[in-house]
Amino acid sequence: QVQLVESGGGLVQAGGSLRLSCAASGRAFSNYAMGWFRQPPGKERDFVAAISWIGSTDYADSVKGRFTISRDNAENTVYLQMNSLKPEDTAVYYCAAAARLSTRAGDFGSWGQGTQVTVSS
Repeated sequence: QVQLVESGGGLVQAGGSLRLSCAASGRAFSNYAMGWFRQPPGKERDFVAAISWIGSTDYADSVKGRFTISRDNAENTVYLQMNSLKPEDTAVYYCAAAARLSTRAGDFGSWGQGTQVTVSS
């Protein structure tokens, strides 16, 4: 298992940017694929982006061209750069770790506590 702690959430106006960070500790971070999911108020948790241990990426259609996932294996950290934010991006954002690149929440065995992102119109 790997322990995950997200940071970087906050309140931003539509069109603005935020960068989320997820710091990992525990077993070798570089062995894991990492993902970001989000859960809007009253809705289910949805896939946002994922990155494999070698840097292959996958994105939800709703964030393609606006969000970028990256990782720094030396710093045991994964990032989510969010640009051109929209009110519909408002959600709690979760970082998660999996054995392989996936878009399915069920494939991710370790989760952070989440960080709130609120985009005002």
